[in-house]
Amino acid sequence: MPEGDSVWKLARRLDRALLGRTVTRSDFRVPRLATRDLAGREVLEHHTHGKHLLTRFSGGVTLHSHLLMDGEWSVTGAGKRLPPRLQRDVRVVLETPTGTAWGLRLHQLDLVATGRESRVIGHLGPDLLHDDLDRPEAVRRLLTDPGTPLVSALLDQTRVAGLGNLWANELAFLVGVSPWTPIGEVDVPRLVDRAVTALRHSATVPGAYQVTTGTGRRGESHWVAGRQRRPCLRCGTTVRMVEEVPNDPANRRTWWCPHCQPGPGPEARAG
Repeated sequence: MPEGDSVWKLARRLDRALLGRTVTRSDFRVPRLATRDLAGREVLEHHTHGKHLLTRFSGGVTLHSHLLMDGEWSVTGAGKRLPPRLQRDVRVVLETPTGTAWGLRLHQLDLVATGRESRVIGHLGPDLLHDDLDRPEAVRRLLTDPGTPLVSALLDQTRVAGLGNLWANELAFLVGVSPWTPIGEVDVPRLVDRAVTALRHSATVPGAYQVTTGTGRRGESHWVAGRQRRPCLRCGTTVRMVEEVPNDPANRRTWWCPHCQPGPGPEARAG
């Protein structure tokens, strides 16, 4: 699933393809937006907040998109089209003189006034990638309910925005506690600092995308995520995994090293 660093990198890729260009043709393939037209508007900015992408156009219009589990944006050169097998997944087309952006499987797609973007992102917590991040506010929100398990608090986008399941699991390892440790028992200011450093490093440093161990070698780029039944890279203990609770965003698939991450087990999952 795309996380905040994924969407930030996507925004930079769309910058290179669309920023400063004028849309010559738009095509919305969702019923409620089918009659809307962005032709003649200049692409001013690709702004991100957590996992949300906000494409801002001249005239005070913003296109809001969320990738959820399987959405994506693809770019083709001028006059090029996506293969026919992908056309059924296209939800929006933005054509410019130099290239075309195609939004595929975008389950959340909205057009809003730029001045009213809060309609679609106002419920979110502070974005850990923003230069003006209010760290005390991020700490305060994470501690709203001190009894919430660490991974569940990190996954709650109304507390802080941009951390998905990979980062929630890796951060629990990096601060040395069980994923189900109550957030109130964690050094939350240190946790926020660690999360900010990790997410920004992943987003901005070439070759560092979602590498948490410092090495990109196959099978060694993460401390625990995806490493069930394999030895911990730090202590050699077998990494464990518990499956997600269906339809419960607070209880996703979780990995941990019982030795390096002392504390409660899966029985302490959020209720």
